Amino acid sequence: MVASPAFAEFLREQLAPLGRITMRRMFGKTGVFCDGVMFGMVTDNTFYVRVEDQNREIFKEAAASPPLNYAKRGATIDLAFWRVPERLFDEPDELAVWAQAALAAAHRVAAKRAGPSAPARKSRASPAKRRNSP
Repeated sequence: MVASPAFAEFLREQLAPLGRITMRRMFGKTGVFCDGVMFGMVTDNTFYVRVEDQNREIFKEAAASPPLNYAKRGATIDLAFWRVPERLFDEPDELAVWAQAALAAAHRVAAKRAGPSAPARKSRASPAKRRNSP
């Protein structure tokens, strides 16, 4: 399930110090973006953050819960998003530290995917809008 409107607004308020927080439905879940970079996901009003090798130690408390996953061909596929402990919603400064670490990880993952010779990203503007721009 996607994030409820109330939970989405709560996250926007809590994460606002990071930058422009937006959310978008994705695969039956809600992607959490900061300035266009996805660093978190929400399902059933549970917040998950991006984890990779460089920030795994920061999130060791989250390793106690299963990562965000989905079923594919009868197998469970774990994603690189770990559940944020509920206690952090009462600790906005610590939640910000976790979110900043997840955002940094998301930037590193995006950079690896893009690679050094990747072409520049195309604008998401509609074709009609692109035709009308100077």
